[in-house]
Amino acid sequence: ETTLVELGRTLGLEECALWMPCRSGMNLQLSHTLNYEAQIGSTVPFSLPVVSEVFKSSQAMRIPYTCPLARVRPLVGRYVQPEVVALRVPLLNLSNFQINDWPDVSAKSYAIMVLILPTNSTRKWRDHELELVDVVADQVAVALSHAAILEESMRASDQLVEQNGALDLARREAELAIHARNDFLAVLNHEMRTPMHAIIALSSLLLETDLEDGSLDLDIGKFNLHGVFREAINLIKPIATVKKLSMTLILAPDVPVCAVGDENRLMQTILNVAGNAVKFTKEGYISVIASVAKPDSSRDWRPPEFYPASSDGHFYLRVQVKDSGSGILPQDIPHIFTKFAEPRNGSNRVKDGAGLGLAICKRFVNTMGGHIWIESEGIDKGTLVVFIVKLGICDNCGNTTIAHQKVPKGEANHGSADLIGYKPAFRDGYGLASTNPRYQRSL
Repeated sequence: ETTLVELGRTLGLEECALWMPCRSGMNLQLSHTLNYEAQIGSTVPFSLPVVSEVFKSSQAMRIPYTCPLARVRPLVGRYVQPEVVALRVPLLNLSNFQINDWPDVSAKSYAIMVLILPTNSTRKWRDHELELVDVVADQVAVALSHAAILEESMRASDQLVEQNGALDLARREAELAIHARNDFLAVLNHEMRTPMHAIIALSSLLLETDLEDGSLDLDIGKFNLHGVFREAINLIKPIATVKKLSMTLILAPDVPVCAVGDENRLMQTILNVAGNAVKFTKEGYISVIASVAKPDSSRDWRPPEFYPASSDGHFYLRVQVKDSGSGILPQDIPHIFTKFAEPRNGSNRVKDGAGLGLAICKRFVNTMGGHIWIESEGIDKGTLVVFIVKLGICDNCGNTTIAHQKVPKGEANHGSADLIGYKPAFRDGYGLASTNPRYQRSL
């Protein structure tokens, strides 16, 4: 384009146009003009006699102004037909012009340059000007080759940038996959250190699969609420005893003996939360406190994002699990319910955490119409986990087929008795009594 502009200024041209061969091999296409860009893209067939004559001539030749090659500007108004010359321009590197697949390359190895004198003068082409045009044709050929090479280089550069972007994206995805795998293996390695944690961890994987595909629903029914808490403590207390930890279960007087809800999901939630408290406490205590949340004082016990709906047919059970263990940094608390979470600031409780356990607990609690949250003042300052679930009121609790065996108040409230020997009596099918607890499946 620069060469055409300089040529037009030197020779005082009205127009200087360049016709390039199309990929189809059947036409020439207008690719460059000085003044009439709207005409760019126009085509003329190779079969025109004037095109063949220009290709055969090694010098610039005069062509009629009415020739399709010269119709670069619109024919409007009154004008004097100017003189027009055309000459062939060799294409030095055909591969840069994407015409290698033409069947007859020799016939299409040229472009055509058309030079038009001003229409408002009677100027004619002189012999020395035509000789100059012949010399310039070689310079135009070199310029075309350089432009094609530059365009190809820019296209290759853009393609390389795009490929590098795709490779970088693939690398980041691979790093994320490796990071997730390492997180999973680290969590799994920790969870396998004790038999109970191994059972809970592996069952959590199965539960998560069920939760993801939507196949796990709540199993609503009547159950012994006091028995669920005591059975959960019976399962966890042996580990606490080995670690010489004090474990306390406190059931408030207003907690009903029986309730309506999903006994197994409530049991799994208690086991996960209390089991984590034992796991992350090296010395001290773990206390489990259950009470009925009163709607009239809900502002005192609920987080601002949880709004319980009051009803005569149900109540909200509030469970607090407090320990004197490792604690959690406040900035790590938002990540504690994330599957396979890792700490950002060194909280061991997140790094060695339950992996899927608390994430599933959150799903269970939300499904049961409740909420779960965690409070901690920092490392080695203990942790408080609170969850609230919605349970139905069992009207005929006094005549229910679920029998409740009372435990002395001192034993239940202070955790001093060995609860392992305690087995609440249930009646299978709401009829026959059984000494085996209902909750016997894997956790």
